[in-house]
Amino acid sequence: MKKVKKLKKGSNIAVISPSNGLPSLFPQIYELGLKNLEEIFGFNIIELPSARMSVEELYKNPKLRADDINRAFKDDSIDGIICSIGGYESVRILEYLDVNIIKNNPKFIMGFSDATTFLTYFNKLGLVTFYGPSVMAGLAQLRNLPLKYTKHLEDILINNVIPYKYTPYNSWTEGYKDWSNSNTIGQCTEFTVNEDGYEFLLGKDECEGELWGGCIEVLEFLKGTKYWPDTDFWNNKIIFLETSEDKPTPMNVGEMLRNYGIQGILNKIKGLIVARPKDYTKEEKAELKKIITDILTIEFNINNIPVVFNMDFGHTDPKVILPIGCKVKIIPTNKEIILVESPFL
Repeated sequence: MKKVKKLKKGSNIAVISPSNGLPSLFPQIYELGLKNLEEIFGFNIIELPSARMSVEELYKNPKLRADDINRAFKDDSIDGIICSIGGYESVRILEYLDVNIIKNNPKFIMGFSDATTFLTYFNKLGLVTFYGPSVMAGLAQLRNLPLKYTKHLEDILINNVIPYKYTPYNSWTEGYKDWSNSNTIGQCTEFTVNEDGYEFLLGKDECEGELWGGCIEVLEFLKGTKYWPDTDFWNNKIIFLETSEDKPTPMNVGEMLRNYGIQGILNKIKGLIVARPKDYTKEEKAELKKIITDILTIEFNINNIPVVFNMDFGHTDPKVILPIGCKVKIIPTNKEIILVESPFL
């Protein structure tokens, strides 16, 4: 893996909208996210042309969105890239990305949800990428999330704490208050006490492997295309998967996961990590855990790999940063997930 330059106070961060033009519809929450990046982390923000473009303009111009990514990678003055928000069709930009520029100028790039398309594609090209909060979803809410979460972001992005032990947050939220209401801008909906922590469903043996994954629905867009990894790619991987605000049913998630088994992927990986599914009831979570377990053990006779459920990433908050391409260790007996490899040079 080609690692990236460590960030620091004063780093120049380019902001892009590779998926959806929501900053143009909700400028207050977008600007609050930028403000937090500047004031909390000390970053210098550089807004690229796509950042505030309208929803319609971005939808009609996938090449324009890709050009911003190419520009950010090529520009030596830019230290990192963060997405404004997700969306639903960033897969359309992949054909316009300049592979040579990106491979020869590795640098920090972070997003989640629809950013799964290019984050996993860049990892396939040999780069470390970062699955984590976006400007509008996660970073704009920082002052209303636990202080422990801000420290997590600092430890990963600036302090480069390695090994880093991921620990469950005491509470979590499923969403944000109305972005069009200036009185509640940046606030989250009600927090739920995290009674379960990380749940270890299968496997007792310690394992170590390279992180790879993202939003399970978005990954479906890549299957069968040239952007999907080949057979040998999956060796020694620990896959992480999360579900979007569209809330696929437990059966839908099972259908998508089953395809990984049919491809032979589940028999190659070292472990599986599943995020807390957004907007699921306790009954739906129990159903999903059973479906995941049944697919692995009954359908594909896989009983020995660790399977972790309810980790803090994806579409609930706080959402941790997972560096795609870096090694983590899962220790089921201690209920530990530890990042053991730095994503930075």
